[in-house]
Amino acid sequence: MGAEPTECVPEHPVRRVAARWATWAPLVGSTAVVLVGAGFWLTGRRDAANLVWAALTLVALLPAAWSVLRDLWRRRFGVDVIAVLALAGALGVGEYLAGAVIAVMLVTGRSLEAYAQRRATRDLRALLARAPRTARRRTADGGIEVVPVDRIAAGDRLLVGPGDVVGVDGVLEAAATLDESVVTGESRLVQRAAGEPVASGVVNAGAGFGLRATTSAAGSTYAGIVRLAEEATARKAPMVRLADRYAAAFVPFTLALAGLGWLLSGELDRAVAVLVVATPCPLLLATPIAIVSGLSRTARRGVLVRDGGSLELLGRARTLLVDKTGTLTAGRPRAAETVAGPGVDRDEVLRLAASVEQLSPHVLATALVSQARARGLRLTEPTEVTEEPGRGVAGRVDGRLVRVGQFGGELPGWAERARQRAELAGSSVVWVGDEAGPFGAVLLEDPVRPDARRTVRRLRAAGLRRIVMVTGDRPGTAEQVAQLVGVDDVLARCTPREKVDRVRAEAGRAVTVMVGDGVNDAPALAEAHVGVAMGATGATASADVADAVLTVDRLDRLADAVEIARYARRIAVQSAAVGMGLAVLAMLVAAAGRLPPVAGAFLQEGIDVLVIVNALRALGGGLRRRDVAPGTRELLDRYAGEHAAMRDVLAGLRDTADLVATRPDSPECLPALRAAHRRLTDEVLPHEDAEERQLYPALAGPLGSAEATATMSRAHVEIRRQVDRIGAHLAGADDGRLRADQVTDLLATLYGLEAVLRLHLAQEEEDYFSLAPPADAGR
Repeated sequence: MGAEPTECVPEHPVRRVAARWATWAPLVGSTAVVLVGAGFWLTGRRDAANLVWAALTLVALLPAAWSVLRDLWRRRFGVDVIAVLALAGALGVGEYLAGAVIAVMLVTGRSLEAYAQRRATRDLRALLARAPRTARRRTADGGIEVVPVDRIAAGDRLLVGPGDVVGVDGVLEAAATLDESVVTGESRLVQRAAGEPVASGVVNAGAGFGLRATTSAAGSTYAGIVRLAEEATARKAPMVRLADRYAAAFVPFTLALAGLGWLLSGELDRAVAVLVVATPCPLLLATPIAIVSGLSRTARRGVLVRDGGSLELLGRARTLLVDKTGTLTAGRPRAAETVAGPGVDRDEVLRLAASVEQLSPHVLATALVSQARARGLRLTEPTEVTEEPGRGVAGRVDGRLVRVGQFGGELPGWAERARQRAELAGSSVVWVGDEAGPFGAVLLEDPVRPDARRTVRRLRAAGLRRIVMVTGDRPGTAEQVAQLVGVDDVLARCTPREKVDRVRAEAGRAVTVMVGDGVNDAPALAEAHVGVAMGATGATASADVADAVLTVDRLDRLADAVEIARYARRIAVQSAAVGMGLAVLAMLVAAAGRLPPVAGAFLQEGIDVLVIVNALRALGGGLRRRDVAPGTRELLDRYAGEHAAMRDVLAGLRDTADLVATRPDSPECLPALRAAHRRLTDEVLPHEDAEERQLYPALAGPLGSAEATATMSRAHVEIRRQVDRIGAHLAGADDGRLRADQVTDLLATLYGLEAVLRLHLAQEEEDYFSLAPPADAGR
């Protein structure tokens, strides 16, 4: 009885008007016929009225009967048979008005469902309508030609004009202002520098810029989103198919109740009245409307779910298996700390390493160069560059030979301590040295996503009972990440085959979701009830087999999708249950002879409208997250950006503490301590004070209460107390040297302050900055 899902394709204005007319014209026409019959009835022409109503009933009966017969021929038995019996019964007993009202009821249901589907899929339609068709390509003679976007190939140089949609993935040749809302779901404009990657589908919100294509249009980010959107129309969800399964019990119950009413009273009208109010439109219409609404909302949040069945399963999930690298972590190394040998400047170590690595395509080289540029270091073009696989890169920078990579032989004391520190932290080490050996090191980490812990908490609140991390990484590193994000179990050194086996085992106990980003995750995603791919990272193989794809590189959107899916499913069940419950009560009243067929038809129409309107509630609500106001978002961006400088202060603080611990009597110890204290007072304390005055009050709304930041305010007090304590030790130093009795307390203060600051920064990033990650988060 329900309308077939509308195909999600871009609409021309004329087609849009035609579609709207096709949606409502049958309802308008059938209602007009009923009113014409009413006019005949009121003017005394009752035979004409009955003829008009009987004709409308017959018009509704014939296609419905043909549909039922076709299903029976295909050995499918559904609740549609009740509607056919109700229409035929109305004709049989001469209740032509009741038959006409049933016909209007069926048309109303189809019209409302078509309207709901069109409204629910308008975001998907907008996505497809914005798909770029052409691009401006630079020619060899310096000209510009407009070509179909499918003719663009990797390496082509393009010109993106103001307001243009970027047609293919590429790298910026100049700085640009972009609207990335279609791809990321974020409405704010972002600034991108030359050399940064840009995904197709974003809009140029500033001046024109050059772009070098890195892929074809078919293989670009936006094309993948469009393909998924085309699949993400409302197919029959399991809940809708379940309506037909209910026929095994509901149809016999209806027929038995109708027959009992007829048998006990001898009045066929009672049987017809039972059939009229038993028409199961609430079950057949409410569920697809709610599910399609959920599909639309997840698309707006940057999660494309392939079909209604996947959304319904996502709403029933109890177990989550999640890959570590690229899913719980960023998946790209980051320079966490630079360690300098005795007498060497830390910035110089990073500058030399990044200068040599500029020509290397290795992912570690990208991390070093990015960190150096972020710190504003001047990089020099290297000469005589050679690269030895597995060993590293060597070259000359300003005439000096610099080696970056792995060094053989025995390490000096400072280097051995740096290696041990990296091992304990689960980081990797890149040594920087020359002919004499290493003189510095860069510690690289794959940072846990700031929103990972909050996402895990939201998933548990949404109903997931078991969360397991599966990874091919070392057990030690895996355990550290697991503790940070709060999962229930860890499977480390896990091969793709073992991932599949674990997913299969978990899926045998509960509805299971698997989240991954790499090609090696594709088999596990296919094995899960719902496979979710981190599609923004370019994992094509994973996205191809997944049931849902995160089109933005943010894990918190997974929690959004689960919350929306559960809400949509709850609304669908609620609508169907309430509607069918009311219908059963009406059937009992009709069987008792208290509800004539005409009144029953009008009552059933009211029930249908009620449950369909309730199902439309799935278009909003259900999300536990609170949207952040634009002003607060700007504050979060500002203070998140300052955290990089805070981490640099932390590195200097750790070096100073190590110096006090190993050489408290050295001449450079006290100057280094003064420099560290000066950075604390000039950079850290003003940052904390500004957060206290501006950021924390602004977070009261998104966090629900001003008390939510109370513990972080207490940390600010402790940080200031420890900085003042270091200042007191400096004031008490004798003759430019630390006293022996100061060293123990000073070490406790320095190492304690470093630990408190590191924890404080991590907590702010997890609890506050993850509310609105920076526009370049995860890049």
